[in-house]
Amino acid sequence: MNIVAKLILILGGARSGKSTYAEELAAELGDKVVYLATGRDIDGEMLKRIEEHRRVRSSNWKTVEVNSDLAATICEYGDEADVILVDCLTLYVSNLLESQPEEMVLKGVKNLVESIQDIDSTVIFVSNEVGMGIVPPYPLGRVYRDLLGKANQFIAKASDEVYLLVAGIPWRLK
Repeated sequence: MNIVAKLILILGGARSGKSTYAEELAAELGDKVVYLATGRDIDGEMLKRIEEHRRVRSSNWKTVEVNSDLAATICEYGDEADVILVDCLTLYVSNLLESQPEEMVLKGVKNLVESIQDIDSTVIFVSNEVGMGIVPPYPLGRVYRDLLGKANQFIAKASDEVYLLVAGIPWRLK
């Protein structure tokens, strides 16, 4: 299948349907999909979420679990995939923030965008829109919210298409 490579960002709140929409879009855009999963099995609740994602994901897709160097992983699979689906930027930024200062996390996100320019695959990022809710009551929560907001802005600016999912309905923003 011949596709035009592009960058797509899909945003939404928790349980807004963003992953489902991203998976449907990926299936429409190509036959060879590489699914980059950033979630980590850190507790029973997260394990249930990971297992549910695995259950509904196409068995024809290659799934790679990645927690740290997402840019390198995208480049590694960029030549063999029609579509690379990253689910999700939210957890990836959280993973990085555990071991890196804010400025290094943002540098890593910028590196992601630069790495995408060197591949032929369409890349779809899924991310939470966390700035529309309650202000976190603790400093690290506010740092994370602000950092993810900046990361989302950076990816959105570089994206060819941006969608916001509300109650399972995609709204095209760009």
